[in-house]
This record gives sequence, structure tokens and C-alpha cells, in this order.
Amino acid sequence: MSLHLEIASCIRATSKFSDCTKCIDACPESIQLVDNLPSFANNTGVEASSCVGACPTEAFSLSEFSTTEFFFTFLESKVRLISPKFNVPCLSVFSVEHLISFALASEEEITLDVSSYDSQSILYDQIKARIEEANFVLSSFSSKQLSSNAEDIEQDEEQEIEEISSRRSFLGNASLKGVVKHKMSFDEAVEADELKVFALNPDIISKIKEKNLPDKRKILLTTLKHANIPDSFEILPEEEIGFISQKFVEESCTNCQICYRICPTGALSSTAKFSLIHFDAMLCVKCRLCHDVCEPDAIQLQAGFEIKEFFEPKQRTLATFNIKRCMECGNSFTYMGGEQTCPRCAVEEEEAMFLHNNAKRMEALQEESKGNN
Repeated sequence: MSLHLEIASCIRATSKFSDCTKCIDACPESIQLVDNLPSFANNTGVEASSCVGACPTEAFSLSEFSTTEFFFTFLESKVRLISPKFNVPCLSVFSVEHLISFALASEEEITLDVSSYDSQSILYDQIKARIEEANFVLSSFSSKQLSSNAEDIEQDEEQEIEEISSRRSFLGNASLKGVVKHKMSFDEAVEADELKVFALNPDIISKIKEKNLPDKRKILLTTLKHANIPDSFEILPEEEIGFISQKFVEESCTNCQICYRICPTGALSSTAKFSLIHFDAMLCVKCRLCHDVCEPDAIQLQAGFEIKEFFEPKQRTLATFNIKRCMECGNSFTYMGGEQTCPRCAVEEEEAMFLHNNAKRMEALQEESKGNN
């Protein structure tokens, strides 16, 4: 399997101001930044699978393995063990959202096989951290939990899983299809270590402007609809949840429109007149792009996330603005008080006054020079 990056979905491709490094943090030995975009060697494969589960927008994926397809195929099977030995390339391909959805969608407890990972490795820590976060969120509204085994499974259980896995073809025939030509093998070997560098062409820029909700969030939304609604709703610490957030906007906001124009999922939006900033928490993937591009740093995270959003999602209005027509050009703008002039006309008027005053000074200097002569 090889690592694939849909660059149009990458947060860093959306804005040069993005500070997102989740893929690099997950796979520091495999991924690097080149011209502000993630890059990796052509032969990079499963060893970088953790970035697949870490990426908030699902920009990364592994060839010949789909987390979305696996989710539904796995639930249809009798197996309730997810293991890199039998049915997945690596547990790290799953995000916290996937793990929560697995638990909610299954009547029986699901076990994640971590026995083959070195307990001292970064990868092991990442997988355990995601399992712990998923269980923490689940504990706030459900009795369901994910379990993980630290020891190898029994031989009879291993044989049963292999038989079921073989029938279900979890990986959808992960081996190469057909016989690979010698020339192709040679070319791939030569190109394997070359760095895969990405650039932003017009087609990619066009795709970046589209608002897309990752499949993992759609799966989570679907499983939550079938979950039992708790009698009361908890509020979880913001720092304990890495895949979703709630926000507020401070008075320093100038309604520059960048945040809701650049939001990759449409979690932030506005009206046709740009008089409001709406926010839908269930569409937020906590990529922090809106925070990175906000010059006055007006967008802030709430200290706690309300679990109520899972069951009663609500689009909230974070800010409202007084929109008026400019007395000079007639265009609408965010009125902050004072003269009813849009910022562009105000700048033009300021420049005109500067040139006028400068001309008067030059004229006065010329008159003074003539008087002295």
C-alpha cells in the first residue's frame, strides 16, 4: 500500500497562514514540509498510516484500503476484533471519530488489537491516546466502550478470525492485481525514493473552494442518530477533545469575512449580506484554520464542549454586524460608527487629502522661494 494525499483537501493548501502540523506530528520520520505543503517519498506506505487517522479533513489515505468501506464491511461481519494481523493495515488509520462510531454501531464490544505494537513506540502512544479519547467521549453519554488487548489472541480465536476475514475480504484484495510488468517494477523502484512534491494549480485551487464534510464525520453523525439520548448532557473540557469544538467571537472582530470563506467544511457561514457569523459545531473538524487566519484573533474556543450538540445540533450566531450602504460608492459594508463611508472609500479619501495637502505645501514653498528672491 502507498500513501496518498488529496492536496485540495489539505488545510495547509487552503491558506499559507495555516499552522496545521497534525500529519507531521503523527509521522515525523515520513512527512516533511516543502513550500509550506506536506511532502513524502514516493515509496511511503503503511509506516505513515497514522497521518491518515490524524488528518482532520481526510486528505491522507492509503491505496487499496478505505476506512469508510471497512467500517460498513466490518459491522456486517461476525468479527469484533480489529487487528493489523488480519483485517487492517494499521490501527492508526482510524480517527477518534471512527472509533466512537465503531463502538456506537456495534451491539457487542469491539476489541482493538495493540499486541503487535511496541509499547515504547510513538505509534503505540498515538493509538492508545485515540482509544482513550474515544472512550472518554463515549463515557459522557453511553455505556459502550472500546477495549484493547495487550497480549496475543488465542490460537483458536486467531483461526476463526482468519476464516471470517478471508470470506469477507476485508482489505478488498490488498495484493497487487495481476502480474506486474518488469519495466513497471523497475520504474517504481527508481522513483520510490524520490520526494513527492505538491503544487497548487488552478484545478486544485478550484477544489479548495468547495465545502466538504469528511466521511468520518458523516459516519459519526449517522451513528449518533441511532444512539440512546442521555437524561442529562455533560460538558467536556475543550483540551480533551481533538476532533470538534465550540467557538465564540470577541468584539474585536472586523467582519473581514475570511473565517467563513475559508472554513473547509462550512462550519462557519454567513448570510447573503454578510451581516452574521453562523457556527455549526457538528460541522467543525477543529482544524483551527479560522483561528490561524483571524488577524485580530477574535475567534476563540469555548472552554468546554457541550455533548448536547451530538444529539441536538444547533447553528449558533456568533456575531452580528450593522451593514449599511456607503454614501460615496453605494456598496454595502460593515458599519462601525462615524461617517457612513466604506473602508475603501475612506482610504481613497485619505489618500486624496494627503495629495491635496502635499500640493498646497509645495505651492507654499514655491511662493516662499519667490519672495526670498
